[in-house]
Amino acid sequence: IPMSSPFTNPTAREAALFSQLPHTLAAAKQAAGWASILATVEPVGVTSRHALAALPVTRKSELKDLQQAALPFGGLTSTANTGLKRLFMSPGPLFDPEGRGADWWRAAPAFEAAGVQAGDVIHNCFSYHFTPAAFMVEGGAQLLGCPVIPAGVGQTEQQLEALAAFKPRVYAGTPSFLRILIEKAAEIKQDISHLEIALVAGEACPPSLRKLLQDGGIKTVVQWYGTADLGCIAYETVTDGALDAGMVLSEDVILEIVRPGTGDVCEEGEVGEIVITNLNADYPLIRFGTGDMSRVLFADNDRYTNTRIAGWLGRADQTTKVRGMFVHPGQVANVCKKFSDIKKARLVVAGETGQDSMTLKVELASSTEAQLHAIAETVREVTKLRCDVQAVALGSLPNDGKVIEDARSYA
Repeated sequence: IPMSSPFTNPTAREAALFSQLPHTLAAAKQAAGWASILATVEPVGVTSRHALAALPVTRKSELKDLQQAALPFGGLTSTANTGLKRLFMSPGPLFDPEGRGADWWRAAPAFEAAGVQAGDVIHNCFSYHFTPAAFMVEGGAQLLGCPVIPAGVGQTEQQLEALAAFKPRVYAGTPSFLRILIEKAAEIKQDISHLEIALVAGEACPPSLRKLLQDGGIKTVVQWYGTADLGCIAYETVTDGALDAGMVLSEDVILEIVRPGTGDVCEEGEVGEIVITNLNADYPLIRFGTGDMSRVLFADNDRYTNTRIAGWLGRADQTTKVRGMFVHPGQVANVCKKFSDIKKARLVVAGETGQDSMTLKVELASSTEAQLHAIAETVREVTKLRCDVQAVALGSLPNDGKVIEDARSYA
């Protein structure tokens, strides 16, 4: 039994989760933010999915306002800042804590499921700057006994030098950056065949990109799905060398799929928003709406007995991920406020096989190159991402309420 599955019986797992839930709720209500959100909730009575479904959904899109009202964590943490291990600030800004427990983000089971073993060297290409993804990998690697190359992103030539020197077996990072490394290695004729396993996250990895990575020599490409708030939520598994259907749910979290914009639980198999209740003692999140869409799969697996989901099936709101970073409609609004000439704007995210690009279309009565350059620089300051800016005629953008349009191909 892998470390991710202490329960071989799904009924026993469900009973254990809902036995612990009232204690988690009671502890959460000691934090000011949860005391307000759960003011009418009696924790002792929340011992079933039906009772849990009556609680309010707190969505990721609401976090910014909650946090700004009570910096840094909106009164949602049960552990004081002085008792935490790390304090993160993601673009938005959104603030996330990390506690002191071993593998606090639950990443080790995802690595183990991909075939990572003690002693395997991991080339970690998630950013170490302000955001937690790199440290999720660090926590899992430490528990498994794997040394880590803290490579971060960018500096491709140095990355290849490190690959040549350390010959890691495992890559962790976004699939698009792995593609860059593979293509650069091919260009300079560097052998990177020692890279056998890739655990990718932070952006979509459609079949076309997965095949490209495998054609580049990566034997096993496994996706894991998580958020900066919750850590690892679900991950792909491999049985007898073949990829299993969907993703298996991490332990210590309760999954609900709800209809977007509501707290109503979907019929099993119906696509809806992923809502997670975690049983984390430092940062309990109760009915936390991720904004991501998925559905429960009907798939049996003797080795991994937890619920499986279909993976990421899009966004329930307009917040989207670009090159591993969340971009919010509020960020587009902040850019527009800095330029009074902008009458309307629409951020279009495009690209194929992980090569994301952003174009901000702005309605302007007139424009200059200098002005468009200034807008592009402001977008980069606000989102930490590069963006092209295109002036369009007044009244030409669709009247559909969209601020962010995801026009990427996921084929």
